[in-house]
Order: sequence, then structure tokens, then C-alpha cells
Amino acid sequence: MSVVRLSAARVSGSLARWGPTASLIIALAVLWEGLSWILANVARVPLAQSRLPYVHEVLKTFAVYWPVLAKEASVTSVTVAEGFALGAFTGVSLALLMSLSRTAERILMPYATASQMVPILGLAPIIYGIVHDENVARILIAAYVTFFPVALNTLRGLTGTPPQTVELMKTYAASIWQTYWKVRLPAALPALAGGMKIAAPLSVTGAILVELMGAQHGIGVLLLRNLYYGPSHAYMFWATLITGALMGLAGYGLVQVIERIFVPWQPEFRRKGGARP
Repeated sequence: MSVVRLSAARVSGSLARWGPTASLIIALAVLWEGLSWILANVARVPLAQSRLPYVHEVLKTFAVYWPVLAKEASVTSVTVAEGFALGAFTGVSLALLMSLSRTAERILMPYATASQMVPILGLAPIIYGIVHDENVARILIAAYVTFFPVALNTLRGLTGTPPQTVELMKTYAASIWQTYWKVRLPAALPALAGGMKIAAPLSVTGAILVELMGAQHGIGVLLLRNLYYGPSHAYMFWATLITGALMGLAGYGLVQVIERIFVPWQPEFRRKGGARP
């Protein structure tokens, strides 16, 4: 009986956790299907103009052309991972430097902030035109959109360490590096994870945007081709769009898994049954 109760509790917890999300997805799918039917049968809008095909047709196309989608997604994913790693490393390095020196923070932070004022839509063709290499351009743009949220959140975590903890390390005659390694860096890990979760989907978007500039392979290339090739490609366009969205969600989920491994002490990871305190 105890095993049955435990299984029932686990099922109940899973439903409580994922039920709202599943309900929202189903509701959106039903709404999408209904709008598609209205456009096609009531408004009599051609598929080429509405660009809103039936959900079941999109899912069917997704299933049929999954090998092609997976191949192009793998090309984009490799460069996204490299760019994300480069951007995260740069962001953490800048945060460490600015936390060590107020002068460095006053000098670097305005430039880092100003760099984010440049629209990616304008920066992507410039980078692509300079390097003339789609892989390098994807990596640089992915790193560009990654470094700032990582740097900003990590800096907040490093400078937000409880003062009493830092003072305690001083009483033990700990060096500045020992204080960082044992106190400041562990305290900054949740903030670092938060910045990486923000940056992960953005890095996918940045890489796809570069591919729209004239790359040979990638999800963005497939997206652009099916956008202009007539109504018969509307299903493939949406399937490609969904693939790009899934890549962003996968990046977010991967960062969250890593966060659970390295920052298990956070309150949300200790909650039972998905209930908020």
C-alpha cells in the first residue's frame, strides 16, 4: 500500500507541476486550429496570404521532414554552443574584473551597456560582411548576446555577497582569492545561472539571424527558403520555426539541469510537490 501511495503522490505532483503548462499548450493549439479554420473557410483567405496553416498539418510536416530539420538544427546548435561558451566566459571574466575594481566597473560597464543598444538586426550583417565566414559570424553574434546578461547577473551575485560572510573570511586571514573561491563565487552561482538562462534562447536567435544573411546551412537558411517559396512551403516554414523554438527551450533546459547539479541549495529545488513557499 505504501508503494501505491508513493506512486500516486508522484503522479499527483507531476500533474500539479506540468498540468498548467500542458493545458496552456493544448488551449493555444485549439485556438490556432480554430483561427486557421476561420481564415480558410469563413474569410476565404488563401494559405499564401494567411500563413497560418492547420496545426495538425504542421505537426505532420514536422514528423515527415524531421531528419532534414535535425540536420540543419545540428549545424546551428554547434555554433550556438561555441558562441554561448565564449560569451559566458567573457561575461564572467568581466564580472570578476569589475567586482575587484570599482574603477574597472565605472570604465567598463557604460561600454558594455552601450554595446547592447546596437540592434542585432543591424550588427549581424556587419559581422558577417567583415569575417566572411558563416560559422565565425554565428559564434560571434551568439557570444555578443550572451556576455552582457551573464556579466550583469554575475556582477550582482559577486557584489551581493553578505558582508558578514566576507568579514568572517577576513578574520580568518583569508586572501582575496580564497574569499572569492570559497564565498563570493558560490554566492554568485544562482545569479550566474539566471543570466545564462536568459542568454541561452537569445544566442539561438542571434545565430539564426546571421543565417538569414546568406549562410549555406542552418535553421535560418531553411526558414528563409520556406518563407518565400509559396503556399506549399507554409507548413515547412512553421515546422522550421517550431524547431528553432525547441532549440531555445533545449538551451534553457540544459542550463537549468546544470544549475540543479551545481547549485542544489536553492529553495526552489528543495520544494516538495511544486508548491511555492
